[in-house]
Amino acid sequence: MNPRVDELEGRGSVDPSTLGANARHGVICQLRLHGRGGQGTVTGAEMLSVAAFDDGLYAQAFPSFGSERMGAPVEAYCRIGRNVIRTREPVSHPDVVIIQDPTLLGQVNLFGGLKPDGYVLLNSVGRFDEQGLGEQLEGFRPERLLTVPATEIARQHLGRTTPNSALLGGFAAMTGIVSLEAVATAFRERFAGALGEANVAAATAAYEYVLHETEELDHAAPN
Repeated sequence: MNPRVDELEGRGSVDPSTLGANARHGVICQLRLHGRGGQGTVTGAEMLSVAAFDDGLYAQAFPSFGSERMGAPVEAYCRIGRNVIRTREPVSHPDVVIIQDPTLLGQVNLFGGLKPDGYVLLNSVGRFDEQGLGEQLEGFRPERLLTVPATEIARQHLGRTTPNSALLGGFAAMTGIVSLEAVATAFRERFAGALGEANVAAATAAYEYVLHETEELDHAAPN
């Protein structure tokens, strides 16, 4: 298991005051995914839960209750844990926020409840410090605020702009909670043949991109 999994547990990612009964079920990580209808936000949460299962963890994924019309803002949630997870409440205090569509910035409360040492992965060609989000994320750890050009990676490997496979690869690199191998297995189980391999290629490219970005930020951080 990647040591960052144990770090999430050790730093108290399960807060009894905010998660109630969920704190008794060994949750390692809570994620909230933001996107728009038609971008595969719910599918992304489901695939992440499958990857967690493939890594020997428990997981659940479900959408928010709201409009799912094409282009409308959509939320989906995923919890990953070491034991059976029984709560089905929406994730209001996430450890990780994944943003599939940068046009949601300023339109939706994307960072509500995010823990100060949480992670954010944004689909964008620009760096995080170029997004004009300084006041919203003041006090958060800059090395955990990352971007990945998921749409461009998807276009290159899939021939379409659905960013979820790339973002799941980026998530694996950013947190280490699930492995790239498990993400690849999940896509191969869901999509047969060339389509499955194309999703694996997109996830792998994003994984390598985020890993490189993380290493650069670690080297730039003051000692």
